Amino acid sequence: MPNAYRFSANTGFLYPDLPFLERIRAAARDGFDAVEFHDEGQDCDRGALLEALHASGLPVTGLNARMGPSAGCAAIPGETSRARSEIDAAVELAEALDAGAIHVLAGKTDAAGARATFVDNLRYALSATSRTLLMEPLCSAKMPDYWLNSLDVALDIIEEIGDPRLRVMFDVFHIETEHGDTRARFERHAPHVGHVQLASVPARAEPESGSSAHRLDTAVLLPAFRDAGYAGAFGCEYVPTPGLTEPLGWLQELKRRLAES
Repeated sequence: MPNAYRFSANTGFLYPDLPFLERIRAAARDGFDAVEFHDEGQDCDRGALLEALHASGLPVTGLNARMGPSAGCAAIPGETSRARSEIDAAVELAEALDAGAIHVLAGKTDAAGARATFVDNLRYALSATSRTLLMEPLCSAKMPDYWLNSLDVALDIIEEIGDPRLRVMFDVFHIETEHGDTRARFERHAPHVGHVQLASVPARAEPESGSSAHRLDTAVLLPAFRDAGYAGAFGCEYVPTPGLTEPLGWLQELKRRLAES
């Protein structure tokens, strides 16, 4: 298959029965092209993490700032000190690992002033690093209290801040569940997308391809995303179905269909 399509294993979701560092090794064994983290790296011995990455040969496409019970806090009024401390820690780790991007999580809040707080903390994060910063709209069905559940709000913030390094984490599960019209939305806003994540809808299981009955056919979506200008890796952030004989059979089938397209 041409190198146009690269796939990143999300260690926050995949290989749930393995410790964090073993997930990295498993991703290399299974032929992934990269890894991406939630906030596991902040709690891991730095030397051991660097050794595991070196042994695997896999780059880190991105990592999250600290998540915690509030799913981040960058939009929570009164939590600015904590938010910036966690941004600093994520930046420091990203520099050490040469991670491509840092995801700043808004957090769960409905407080007045949340948007202004989030904008201020994103500006701070942009001043703290030269790397790409991501914000991810999470669907209200999956996380109803999360402040950033709208792609349109994320795009408005990008326009307001006006820094091309601030981009959207475009998770097709969240976008399709919250808004629908995933392909059209991506094609319309592709210049503002910094990373793409894949999962099926509505189950958030293995990404689907090969049938018009599927709500999202990844073998159709991915070429459309490429045609729209996206050149990054595709993050595999889904809930693995227990007991599958071939847990990554979906990926082999997808690669086969992409090679034939």
